[in-house]
Amino acid sequence: MSTIYFTSESVTEGHPDKICDQIADAFVDAALRVDKSSKMAVEATIKDNFILVYGEANTSATIDYEGIAKEVVKGIGYLEDFEVLVKVQKQSSQINQAVIGEATTSAGDQGIMFGYACNETENFMPLTIDLAHKLAKGLTDLRKTHSWLKPDGKTQVTVAYDEAMTPLYVHTILVSASHEEGITQEKIQETIMNDLILKVVPQELLRDDTKFIINPSGAFSIAGPFSDSGTTGRKIVVDSYGGFGRIGGGCFSSKDPSKVDRSAAYYARYVAKSLVAAKLCNRVEIQLSYAIGLSQPLSIHLETFGTEAKPKEEILEIINRNFDFSVQNIIDELDLLQPIYQSTSNYGHFGRDGFTWETPKKLK
Repeated sequence: MSTIYFTSESVTEGHPDKICDQIADAFVDAALRVDKSSKMAVEATIKDNFILVYGEANTSATIDYEGIAKEVVKGIGYLEDFEVLVKVQKQSSQINQAVIGEATTSAGDQGIMFGYACNETENFMPLTIDLAHKLAKGLTDLRKTHSWLKPDGKTQVTVAYDEAMTPLYVHTILVSASHEEGITQEKIQETIMNDLILKVVPQELLRDDTKFIINPSGAFSIAGPFSDSGTTGRKIVVDSYGGFGRIGGGCFSSKDPSKVDRSAAYYARYVAKSLVAAKLCNRVEIQLSYAIGLSQPLSIHLETFGTEAKPKEEILEIINRNFDFSVQNIIDELDLLQPIYQSTSNYGHFGRDGFTWETPKKLK
């Protein structure tokens, strides 16, 4: 029997792209707190101590874009003085008229979305991305007790699977952690191994030949936006399923729930997780497609990878009986007009408690 190796990565909240995701989603939250009908598509780009905020917004809320952007980066742990340039205009009236119907909300754009779930972990996520996210979150938490650690960081996990895609063991763990200047590589490696990796990764998944790679580039004291640029929406594989489930191409952050790139992807995950939780299959991927101005999806595609407990036709009947894929229902059923979006922007939009799409539906 052959062994299959698969790898997923995650990043911390101090990564330049993630800084921009958090800024963009903080704008969405600020708009929805005041105006539930807000239509937002405002993004950010960061380099060094400069932040560009740009996009379109239709909202009655008065949003302090500069103030929010500065508050977000300060909250992450970057205490430098940042310059913010704002270029935001109203959403195109043609787009707005297509989205806002007389009785219901229609899709804010065309596109395809995927949802995925599997029984590898308790949260129905692939083990590779689940461990990568937990290591990234653990690295952020470690800063509370090790002040020499800085906000930027990346993790990567390779898992060995059998031919049925059942996890066997962790093959490789990679952690890159930014730090104060002058911290020795020996101290970094000892801290990351003992206080992070060995506390996060279950011992039964490790072997004597598991590879541990910590800060392979050496010094990582120049970090965050001072070592690389960042832009909203560039971490779409990190945000979804770590490469296991396909991606539609559209990012999540910066978008209000009328944008099906976000809301329908959440609903597809909701459907997929519900199917696996009901033991109708061990792995499943749901694809949806929408057109701007239309409320119903153009297509629904089901892939169970040969793990289905019932014929696919029966599973599709169960899906159609239990789920309503109209844009308005997605928003209503998942309660997506709440200011929850900045909290989604780190460590994956899926597989974490506290979000409506992560509670499986009891199927009829």
